[in-house]
Amino acid sequence: MTAHHTTGNHADFGAITHRTVDVGGLALHVAEQGEGPLVLLLHGFPECWYSWRHQFAPLAAAGYRVVAPDQRGYARSDQPADIGAYTLPHLAGDVIGLIHALGEERAVVVGHDWGAPVAWATALLRPDVVRAVAGLSVPPPAYGETPPLHALRERFGDGFYQLYFQPPGVADAEMAADPAAVFRGVLYAASGDNPFNDPPRPWIIPDGMPLAATIPPPERLPDWLTEEDIAVFVREYARHGERAFTGGLNWYRNIDRNRELLAVFRGARIRVPALFVAGDRDLVMTFGGGADRVVAGVGRAVAAPHRSLILPGCGHWTQQERPEEVNAALLDLLAGLPAGG
Repeated sequence: MTAHHTTGNHADFGAITHRTVDVGGLALHVAEQGEGPLVLLLHGFPECWYSWRHQFAPLAAAGYRVVAPDQRGYARSDQPADIGAYTLPHLAGDVIGLIHALGEERAVVVGHDWGAPVAWATALLRPDVVRAVAGLSVPPPAYGETPPLHALRERFGDGFYQLYFQPPGVADAEMAADPAAVFRGVLYAASGDNPFNDPPRPWIIPDGMPLAATIPPPERLPDWLTEEDIAVFVREYARHGERAFTGGLNWYRNIDRNRELLAVFRGARIRVPALFVAGDRDLVMTFGGGADRVVAGVGRAVAAPHRSLILPGCGHWTQQERPEEVNAALLDLLAGLPAGG
């Protein structure tokens, strides 16, 4: 475990420290603040530890040790070359390994976007380690009889973004050509501030249209996002150069494989306290048939006390768009757990 404690630049706010942790031979960069029971914050795509910038101080002030890693393939962390190294069992294994590498036995695990399926899977597979789980934007996966990519193609067509991401190297090159434009465009396009998302609609990339053309930058960034935020994301992604987005895209390339690998757990329910938070303008709500059906699905997936919170006017970037409400919901979940780690 190599420590790199730094303060005072754009990537360090107050008491946040940074270091690299060895997790089974994989070097994961982590940002952390506070002391007390461990809370792990797992980002999504295309993001990194910085996506949790509004959660560190409030959770730390409430008496928790807050750790946000760059997950496998992202930003300052290692990026395995094998596409098959990005399955949910790999990613959940990283979470368990990280908890133990941090010297802890148990943790509360919180995930947003792709981080949410990792959090849900870790809670399902290792309830002895996960004290409670929170998923932001994405509910627990519900695998059916049809492979997910086939179902997505039948429902949304070949241009659905998760299908567009499948061919190795294609979206990778388009996104790496101008990371600043990607972050500016994607973060606005999927937000509640984009009128296109009232009501929410899926992200479609029509045949022959460049990906960038489907996420044009806004004339003005929404209030929750600044040009400095965009610059931080770009700098955090700089390590991997032309493969800056490849690690994250490889998660999408294992969607069908995840269903196969987790088939033995089909029908199993999560048995630790749980929280689900999402916006009613989140494109993910369209995947599950609307907020009411998504919330009902959470109830079927969780066999322990749980709460679902739908935030009016909020888009996909839940904890960035609505930090105060998300923080209050997380602190409420944490306060209801038995004392200690």
